[in-house]
Amino acid sequence: MPCTKLGKKPNPDSFPDTAGVLCLFLGLFPFAMKLLSYRFQNHDRAALWVQDRAYDIAGLQPSLGPTMNDLLEDWEAASTALRMLEQGLHSGSLQAEPLVLSPNDWLSPVPRPASCRDGYAFRQHVAAARMNRGVPMIEEFDHQPIFYFTNHQAVGGPGPVRCMPDHFRQLDFELEVAVVVGKRGRNVSASQADAFIAGYTIMNDWSARTLQMEEMLLSLGPAKGKDFATTLGPFLVTPDELEPWRCAPKPGHTGASFALEMVARLNGQEISRGNMGDMDWTFAEILERCAYGTDLHPGDVVGSGTVGTGCFLELNGTGRRLDPEGFQPRWLQAGDVMELEITGLGILVNTVVAETTNFSILALKKNQA
Repeated sequence: MPCTKLGKKPNPDSFPDTAGVLCLFLGLFPFAMKLLSYRFQNHDRAALWVQDRAYDIAGLQPSLGPTMNDLLEDWEAASTALRMLEQGLHSGSLQAEPLVLSPNDWLSPVPRPASCRDGYAFRQHVAAARMNRGVPMIEEFDHQPIFYFTNHQAVGGPGPVRCMPDHFRQLDFELEVAVVVGKRGRNVSASQADAFIAGYTIMNDWSARTLQMEEMLLSLGPAKGKDFATTLGPFLVTPDELEPWRCAPKPGHTGASFALEMVARLNGQEISRGNMGDMDWTFAEILERCAYGTDLHPGDVVGSGTVGTGCFLELNGTGRRLDPEGFQPRWLQAGDVMELEITGLGILVNTVVAETTNFSILALKKNQA
């Protein structure tokens, strides 16, 4: 099947015989769920998202752990129980009061990831970025899926992203999708790796490009240019929720692929559009590499890398290349609202906030001319 959108997911509530269709629907899409995490009395708790309402999971079934990390630790059993809860809420056989959440209550769906890696899966982005620098496409891209580790302690959800003065030296967004691992594994093959994915979420890999480019001159990879913020959300969406958009991976590749539209908006203006189906390396292949000689853990987060046109670094480079005299580059500023939307995964909204300090690590550089 080619990577084209298959249409909207069936909505069981739109049918007259809701109960009958619901049983069929849940049979076709088992474990098709959206989950979220929210702040409650300075702690994180997990909730089910059913019919545009949030329900505290431990409140529905106390035997289930209250946090997303608890659920992921025994995801196979937890997901079975969660499906029954969702079915009960849909049918009305389970009565519960929905949560009243303010925008400030939403957290990353996995507030405390076990680790956070980011891949490099979209050839279009890599090729465009290299073309803009006047260098050919690197053939090693096609050899293996690579990734780097970023700061899992700096993961956030919807809401403010606080930035230091040096971050505003070419502050950038990155439009990505991420998976969350749901069970332990080691030396996992690509043919088996999709079974280790608990769910999908939107990822914004925030980047301070001046810091990033200076430190990468030393060939050690990104560090301070990346470690201040990664945002995820708003939901953790189970794989079967995305079945209506399943498509074939690129020729010669292994694993699930989904034709999900990916859109970025800055202050309400669309600035980027791509599709998850354009991933050259699948998440299954990325996870295979992640698990080689080491363990995957429940709660590990793995990003796709930037979709084509999905960051200002690429967009500005293309603009300068096509119009070197007239193009005006754009970077994020304090007060900007960044919106990432992916079909089936929701909309992740973040606002850029400037910390009230003048402290600069760029000003500490030694032996400057």
